[in-house]
Amino acid sequence: MTPPFRADQIGSLLRPPALLDIRRRHAAGLVGAADCARAEDEAIREAVAMQERAGLNIISDGEFRRASYHSYFFAKLGDLKPDWRAEDDVQGPLGTRAPQPQARIASKVAWTAPIHVDDFRFLKSLTSHTPKITIPGPCALHFRGGDAAILKSAYTNVQDFWDDKVKAFRAELTALAQAGCTLVQMDETSLAKFGDPQVQRMLQERGEDWRATLELYVQIINRVTRDLPPSLRIGIHLCRGNRGGQHHAEGGYDVAAQQLFNAIDIDLFYLEYDSERAGGFEPLAAVPKGKSVVLGLVSTKSGAMEDRNALIARIHAAAKFMPLDHLALSPQCGFARVDTGNPISPQQQEAKLKLVVDVAKEVWG
Repeated sequence: MTPPFRADQIGSLLRPPALLDIRRRHAAGLVGAADCARAEDEAIREAVAMQERAGLNIISDGEFRRASYHSYFFAKLGDLKPDWRAEDDVQGPLGTRAPQPQARIASKVAWTAPIHVDDFRFLKSLTSHTPKITIPGPCALHFRGGDAAILKSAYTNVQDFWDDKVKAFRAELTALAQAGCTLVQMDETSLAKFGDPQVQRMLQERGEDWRATLELYVQIINRVTRDLPPSLRIGIHLCRGNRGGQHHAEGGYDVAAQQLFNAIDIDLFYLEYDSERAGGFEPLAAVPKGKSVVLGLVSTKSGAMEDRNALIARIHAAAKFMPLDHLALSPQCGFARVDTGNPISPQQQEAKLKLVVDVAKEVWG
């Protein structure tokens, strides 16, 4: 079998408290790099065992070497911060909208060495199942700062920024493919947010037409993924923010469905669908023949367990708009897109992953 499997997962997992403590002490200069790496290795071994115990065929390293799903990657490309937050941005209640982080671009974008090749090789050494590497999408920096963030200090021409960004992402994806990686998930979280009137207003206030920005992002993603080694399959994950049980946007896929599913030259989509904020399944009718969708129906934002029969019913409801044979099931996002994680226990995390596997077996056999 090759991906997508019927039961999938998005990548990040809850960090063990001991690992968080060692990483904090390493950042403070109290623990050496070698000791920190050994702790990460051991935590990843345990995470792999947990995923296999749950029955998954796609295995991640939990993103255990990262503080967030995107900051580590962008820091390797320069003095780039996708997640700057104001001092008064405090964690709000579960289920509320969190302020959108801002980008700080203080250098040119440049790929100088493989970022996740060693991570892939270590993960591959731990499992006979398919290792999945997750990376951020190429558009988040612009989405969180616009042209103004690009031109503030690092660039005098926005096109140069995009050219450098495309070159860097292509270099990393090519390096992963050459190392034997067959599946990369790009977390391009900006794309699902264009259906939110508040996001549309935000873009308008900084001088952008959201439709033109969406079209630009589609072009950039296609430039990044065009003519990569055929052994490498890329899936794109869309969500509306996931930090400590909060979100950044609301709204369905309706307004962007045609461009998302038809104009983007990717055939595998991981879609957040765990709440009413994501809208209905009707936009799936725009998915062309041959493309696949992984339905993110299981929430990682809280420990409340989904009803098995309700999940099965929702899968069949989605199948009214595209073939059941091109659908799969997953949680809607990672369990810890920042290292502090979501308000959920390790036991609940494993139970939710096992629920995904068990429901997938019942629906698809």
